[in-house]
Amino acid sequence: MATYSPSLSLESKFYQSDQADPKIYDFWERNGVFTAHPESSKPPFSVVIPPPNVTGRLHMGHALNNIVQDAVIRFKRMDGYDCLWLPGTDHAGISTQSVMKKQLDAQGINYRDLGREGMIAKIWEWREKYGDQILLQLKRLGCSCDWTRTRFTMDERFSLAVLVAFKRLYDDGLIYRGKYIVNWCPLDRTAISDEEVITAEGGEPGHLWYIRYKLSDGSGHVTVATTRPETMLGDSAVAVNPKDKRYAHLIGKMLRLPLSDREIPIIGDDYVDPEYGTGCLKVTPAHDPNDFQIGLRHGLPQINVMNEDATIGDQAPAKYHGLDRFVCRDQVVQELNALGLLEKVEDQPVPVGRAQRSKVIIEYRLSDQWFMRMQPLAKQALDLMDRTGIGMYPERWGAVFRQWLVNTRDWCISRQIWWGHRIPAWHHIESGEILVDVETPPRVKAAPQ
Repeated sequence: MATYSPSLSLESKFYQSDQADPKIYDFWERNGVFTAHPESSKPPFSVVIPPPNVTGRLHMGHALNNIVQDAVIRFKRMDGYDCLWLPGTDHAGISTQSVMKKQLDAQGINYRDLGREGMIAKIWEWREKYGDQILLQLKRLGCSCDWTRTRFTMDERFSLAVLVAFKRLYDDGLIYRGKYIVNWCPLDRTAISDEEVITAEGGEPGHLWYIRYKLSDGSGHVTVATTRPETMLGDSAVAVNPKDKRYAHLIGKMLRLPLSDREIPIIGDDYVDPEYGTGCLKVTPAHDPNDFQIGLRHGLPQINVMNEDATIGDQAPAKYHGLDRFVCRDQVVQELNALGLLEKVEDQPVPVGRAQRSKVIIEYRLSDQWFMRMQPLAKQALDLMDRTGIGMYPERWGAVFRQWLVNTRDWCISRQIWWGHRIPAWHHIESGEILVDVETPPRVKAAPQ
């Protein structure tokens, strides 16, 4: 073991960290103090660093997390173990592509004009220049990682491991592709998981609009209450609770959808809460996860009225095409009011979901995505907890973790971005068959999605 050299003596008799720490750390690193030796006769002990984002900068959470790991590793070294603290960074797909997009925007360059390969080349160039910033900060903090083994999640061997794992999970029936409602970020134009959506406690200031839908036979109207009036352009039905005596006799009748030339049915579904709003629920299967399930139960059309950037698409009436969703909302409300179909508006907090990274209000979007079946995995974790008595500290987090496992939904794992690991799935040009493999199947001609 190298010992501290007198040649590293400091200029001041007082301890000055900005002078002392870099010299001491440089001495440690040059002499391999943190390097693991697998051939050693000492018992091994290893920790893999939770890889920070390549776009990241050190914050208090990183500092606390890594100092705890450092303390454990240093203790185990002193306790006679050969220790490996493996460092690395995460490619951070959405965050990194977003950083590059902002830089290109500032230069007046539309990243989509670069194409996939051009954009990826730009990101690699950026990564080589700035991607190790957080690792340098960890060094400045004094973290005793084995820097000779630094890894990156887009390294070739790691990318291969991702493909192998994907295929294995797909073959085991734990990964599947389907058309479902997902959380959609209109700024990054990608699906995101439930864990990447932040909803403020108590909601955000909003409104509840009460809108009249006239019966097609001219016998009256029903009033629905909604927090997103622009989505009515994609309504497929109005649902009522079949036990609600106010509306049970209307089930099966048809309504004229306001601002549209379409007719939609009144349906009965136990999901509807008679106490919320008016007890009548507008059903938009392509724009709400609960409406999606109602739509499946009743065979309703799935009308997606929004484009990827949350402008209004061509399945809505033509006069709204291309409008921003919130501009469309204002226009819809004004037109309903002018037609005498806006009964009233109430101020109330609304549970608004925002994308964790972009902070933009998400949309629920119906699209083809890849999902991980979570319940079989969650059951294994729950069984293990019950069988072994694994505990958590603080203890209250055990109940939180258990609740999360019990209620977890299938996890959307696909992203509509260029930077990151590509899903190893191919679509056959003639048959449309999907094949999943680590290598490009010879009988498949299309490029991977």
